Amino acid sequence: MNATKNTISLKSIFLDFKEITKAGLAISVLFSSIAGYLLGVNDKHPFQWSVLLVLSIGGYCMVGASNAFNQVIEKDIDSLMDRTKNRPVPSGRMSPTMALVVASLLTIIGIALLYTINAKSAMFAAISIFLYTSIYTPLKTVTSLSVFVGAFPGAIPFMLGWVAATGDFGIEAGTLFLIQFFWQFPHFWAIGWFLYEDYEKAGIFMLPTGKKDKGTALQIILYTIWLIIASLLPVLGYTGQLFITPIAAVLVFLLGLWMLFYAIRLYQLRTAKAARTLMLVSVSYISLLQIVFIVDKFLR
Repeated sequence: MNATKNTISLKSIFLDFKEITKAGLAISVLFSSIAGYLLGVNDKHPFQWSVLLVLSIGGYCMVGASNAFNQVIEKDIDSLMDRTKNRPVPSGRMSPTMALVVASLLTIIGIALLYTINAKSAMFAAISIFLYTSIYTPLKTVTSLSVFVGAFPGAIPFMLGWVAATGDFGIEAGTLFLIQFFWQFPHFWAIGWFLYEDYEKAGIFMLPTGKKDKGTALQIILYTIWLIIASLLPVLGYTGQLFITPIAAVLVFLLGLWMLFYAIRLYQLRTAKAARTLMLVSVSYISLLQIVFIVDKFLR
């Protein structure tokens, strides 16, 4: 009987850890860092399994810490929304103090691990956690500009991989940052659209006009266009060691048109279903773009 209780307890602890760190989101963000690392390795900076492993664990800790801090800060807000009220802290399964301890430990472990790769990786990880928890999270209930602020830490993982591989932050890492920076806007505005009513309960501002209107939909289209342009920069030959072939550029452009189609469709329909579809397409877009970049690098 005791063994069964212990098993249940361990399982619940594991599930709460997954939820407090948002494991699904953390893994998808981690994929961006791994993609950036694979793009950064070269003859001068050869691939190392040990670095990839440390980057993966440290990167997960970085994202998990940000999410855990976020849930401590927003415990009262989370209890108001259907989507978040069953999270560990607002539901009472985990105390705010315990969640804060988890977040702090993940921060220390993550930054320490990334420092063993190079100091710049640790620095960018620390900046990401600080911006996400200390500026982005408090601003969510104040202004829709929180999405702009949140786009900075959100764009760091892709370029973090490159910095981990090379130890340098130059035009290449900057370009990867730019791509994921512009991606944040259509992605999170789509989320803010189909979860508008839930966010409204908690007084969270996500949409640029504050409404599910043509103005917001138009900005989603414009930022999608900026995303496509940024994604095609590596084919022009002005982004240092980061470049893609014309064939890869065509594939990236087609992916961009695919996402733009659903952004325009949201403008036309202005429904929660259209916004949800755009959100899913945006997730597929960034993942497929990174795969195209990687495959193109190793096949050319």
